[in-house]
Amino acid sequence: MEKPAVQCVDEAATKVQSSPAARSNNNGGWISFPFIIGSMAGLSLAAAGWNNNLIVYLIQEFNMSSVSAAKVYNMANGCSTIFPILGAVVADSFLGCFSVIWISSFISLLGALLLTFTAAIDTLRPQKCGYGSDECRNASTSQLTFLYAALALAYLGNGGTRFTIGSMGANQFQKPKHQAIFFNWYLNRAALVTEGDKKQDGLIAEPWKLCTVQQVEDLKTLIKLFPLWTTGLFLYTPLVIQASLAILQALKMDRRFGSHFKIPAGSVVVFTLISTCITITFTDRVLFPLLNRCIRSSLTPLRRVGIGHLLTVVSMALSALVESKRIKIVKSHHQNNVAAPMSVFLLAPQLAITGIGLAFHSPGYAGFYYQEFPASLKSTSTAVVAVFVGAAFYLGNGVMDLVQSVTGWLPENIDNGRLDNVFWVVCVIGAANSVYYLVCASLYKYKNVDQEVNDSIDKIDSN
Repeated sequence: MEKPAVQCVDEAATKVQSSPAARSNNNGGWISFPFIIGSMAGLSLAAAGWNNNLIVYLIQEFNMSSVSAAKVYNMANGCSTIFPILGAVVADSFLGCFSVIWISSFISLLGALLLTFTAAIDTLRPQKCGYGSDECRNASTSQLTFLYAALALAYLGNGGTRFTIGSMGANQFQKPKHQAIFFNWYLNRAALVTEGDKKQDGLIAEPWKLCTVQQVEDLKTLIKLFPLWTTGLFLYTPLVIQASLAILQALKMDRRFGSHFKIPAGSVVVFTLISTCITITFTDRVLFPLLNRCIRSSLTPLRRVGIGHLLTVVSMALSALVESKRIKIVKSHHQNNVAAPMSVFLLAPQLAITGIGLAFHSPGYAGFYYQEFPASLKSTSTAVVAVFVGAAFYLGNGVMDLVQSVTGWLPENIDNGRLDNVFWVVCVIGAANSVYYLVCASLYKYKNVDQEVNDSIDKIDSN
């Protein structure tokens, strides 16, 4: 005899409440807010310190070539972007947010400590190259092993907190609500079990052969979203290449700010971060409310993403023009391994445009997937963006490897190459991807918008 649906829901609710994620939700409210924000700020500040300066550290302290250091940077950041998904799964399924956060924080601390050892202990890194010398000793296998182990722990620990600490913060302000949405999949599955699918004792005979109507519809939705997902992958690939090469450019430029301060090369990403923060504040507080009041319209998630695509192409083109100017200045001075008399602030416009683009397409993608993903996969929707950002780091390395093997544009000393041509290549990739995106976006129909229209029609008919 089958259990009543209400009893099934009650049992499922009991299981959810006893899960690790539910047990970690103590609804601490504003009392816990300062501790969570403080932890997030500390972890973010520490991670930004060693991550943004990694390329410079590998070049200056481990005698790596500039392009090789950029590839290691991309690989490490790819892992850092994908690791949070693993941390979120472990938190939701096994340990809960709090346990994952403190364990990940300890792992991150251990990795940062080992990185500090590589800087403090001479035997853990190769001997520095002599000034003006072309002969440099490469790091030994044991030195690289220690370095990569430290990086792995640091990135793993940092990744374990990125999604979970946000979820834990949100949980502190949640109140008990009806959980019917979480049980739809459970009830739909039970509803479509036929007598032939059961054994005589009431157990399901071949559960792997059962497929609910809702599951089929969810799969159709994911297939429908896949083309738009690939546009994100090829959008972030140029951004990854630009970010790593901008640090190499900064190392070859005048980084003086005033007479007593020199801007660290790894800090040029601040131009992107500042413009992103300013743009998000402006769009949320000024632009979007103004559009709603004046033209009774708002930018849909796909339109926001489209604007981000176009701005990214503009940023890549500007990067190519600035690098072309830098190379001309270097050639005119006939001096290698000497910073060109060109201010690093000339990189600011292109990086600022990248930040403005991020302020449009990053929230746009996140909002779009959260809105359009099946109800049973809402948590997964937030990880979709992280997946293609992480994959873009590896794809960016693939593009750089291809350029190195086919052309001479990416030598170890970028002053002897044509970095401007590399930027033109990624600009073309971004432009082609933008056209592809426009096609996919124009053909896509919002699931929720269609539902709202149907609901409105039903109300009209009923009246």
